[in-house]
Order: sequence, then C-alpha cells, then structure tokens
Amino acid sequence: MQSVGRSIDILEALAGAGELGLVELAGRTGLQPSTVHRLLSTLVDRGYVLQHAYTGRYLLGYKVVELASSVSKRTEHLRALARPHLVSIQKITGETASLTVLEPPSTVYVDQIEGSRSVRMFAHVGATVPPHTSAAGKAMLAFTPAELVAELYDPEPLEQLTPHTLTTLAALEDELTRVRRRGYAIDNEEHETGVSCVAAPIFDHEGAVRAAISVSAPTPRIHAADTAELGELLTNRAGEISRALGFDGVAAASGR
Repeated sequence: MQSVGRSIDILEALAGAGELGLVELAGRTGLQPSTVHRLLSTLVDRGYVLQHAYTGRYLLGYKVVELASSVSKRTEHLRALARPHLVSIQKITGETASLTVLEPPSTVYVDQIEGSRSVRMFAHVGATVPPHTSAAGKAMLAFTPAELVAELYDPEPLEQLTPHTLTTLAALEDELTRVRRRGYAIDNEEHETGVSCVAAPIFDHEGAVRAAISVSAPTPRIHAADTAELGELLTNRAGEISRALGFDGVAAASGR
C-alpha cells in the first residue's frame, strides 16, 4: 500500500509540473531519490511515465491518457447535454460556468466554459474540491442520502479552507436543508477567499442526483448579479438537463 501511495504522489507531481528530473521529483514528493528511481522504473515499464530520451526528465505517459479517456466516457452523454446550457449561461452572465459530478470524497469538474470578464476562474476541468466547500458540492449533497453524507464527514471537524467554510456536520446539514428548500446552493467564499458560486443540481431518470451546474466569480460580481436571479437561471437550466436525462420531476428520497 505504501508503494501505491508513493507512486500516486509521483504521478500527481508530474501532472502538476509537466516534466521533472529525478531530484526534483524526490524534492516534491518528499521521497528519497533511490525510492523515486525504483518506482519510476515500474511506472515507465507500464507506460504510465515516460523518460525523455535527450534530457532524461520524466513526464506522464500514454497509459494515463488511456485511463482518463475511460473516465471521460462515463460523463460523455451528460457533458453533451449540458454543454449548450453552459455556453448559454456564460453568455448571459459573462462568468465561468461549470459542470461537476460528485465522486466521494470530492466534487470533480468535468466541463467548463471560462468567463469572458477580466478575472476568470479558478478550478479547472479535472480539478477536485471538498463538496462541503463548494456550491456545486452542496447542491449534490443536499439530495444524497443522509447516511452517506454522515459517513463522508466522519470524523469531524470538516476540512476548513477559509474562515467561511462550514466545519461541523450539523452546520452542513442545516445548509443542505436550505439548499433543498430554495432549489440551489450558494458558496459564499467557503472554498476560496474572494470567490463565490451559485449551483443547481441535475437529476437522472431514477430521480437520483447526477451532477450540478454552477456559476463562479469574484464575490462582488456574484452579489451584484443577485444570487436569487442566478439561482433561478441555474435551476431552470439544470431542470432542462434533468428532463433530457429522463427525470420526471420527483427527486429520489434523500434520507432526511
């Protein structure tokens, strides 16, 4: 298990940097160069890492792309349905519109249309964030069975990213009740200081929450746009996507 964890650390370091030498990789992962070299040999043999023929530096290999393609296929239909709405939302608001899915313990960005205004956003496709810190995550958690939410956040306290992050399960459950009542979620600088977000859930043909769409921007612009209006826009668009997925208007019981 230790070798698996260390190998993942190496892959993540390469993903963040592009190309790295052996000593650089050791420094970024906190491992001994001899350990990194041993693990790299296996990763290179399996095609997950490539070594540049001239520089000797390492980069991610084709097998990583193959794995990513398999993940992408899981959301291909959802992304195709949602993309026109993301484009429209971005044009209406001028802000970054995103599509996310819940893959515990993370919210994962699977598609995004960048904002056209001077300050753009923040998380990118493939990025993961703790669900309780984001509007999109809370929009999905609100319709996730209560026992699964409790399991996800045991033990407490919840990870705190900013002074505004919810840090107890009780506070999160209260917030999820508000999300269900109004139909959309708000992130008021809970993931990143100065950044706010509004999101609405998407449901599939079984009434289970499938994804969320969101708009993110610097907090003053979100407040100036009126979160209620953004919530209505996103709820309407999420409803259209849900109906395209076969949703009949009755969400599955959340266990609350």
